[in-house]
Amino acid sequence: DQLTLDQALYGLMLCSGNDAANVIAEYISGSTDKFAELMNKEAQALGATSSHFVNPHGLPDDNHYTTAYDLYLIFNECIKHQEFMDIISSDSYTADITGTDGTVRQVTWYPTSYYAKGEAALPDGAEVIGGKTGYTGEAGNCLILLDQDESGKHYISIVMGADSKPLLYEDMTAIINQIPNLS
Repeated sequence: DQLTLDQALYGLMLCSGNDAANVIAEYISGSTDKFAELMNKEAQALGATSSHFVNPHGLPDDNHYTTAYDLYLIFNECIKHQEFMDIISSDSYTADITGTDGTVRQVTWYPTSYYAKGEAALPDGAEVIGGKTGYTGEAGNCLILLDQDESGKHYISIVMGADSKPLLYEDMTAIINQIPNLS
């Protein structure tokens, strides 16, 4: 299949496409191992010194780890880029993918966040702009979001290791609902 880098980024971020992570890594660095080296170099440059990456998709490995603070540092850098903001705030994205036989098909991706899907009540404390979900058996349910209060001030909220999706969103909502107290 053929698709653009932009399309692959939407597939990675919106619907957690691990295949897209691998394709992007190979396109950028030639291999997933070399891309992980690049990820580590970038993380170190951002001060994310308690992280070590061995793959581009985050699937478990004893040598692949991060912290909430390091995720904050990385996410905070990402939100400085309009392309990233466009992706995380999207309700959906439709890509035209060309198959090996030349046939073009359309695929629509949707965010995996329960807030975006309407499966969790939105917090009252601030507007959820967008973010990224994550889950593995070892890491549990994880979520990082960009939120905005009524004055337009941005906040990054992170929950890691929740035992269930309902608990993940209960904890995240509790955090976001504290934002008016911070303003």
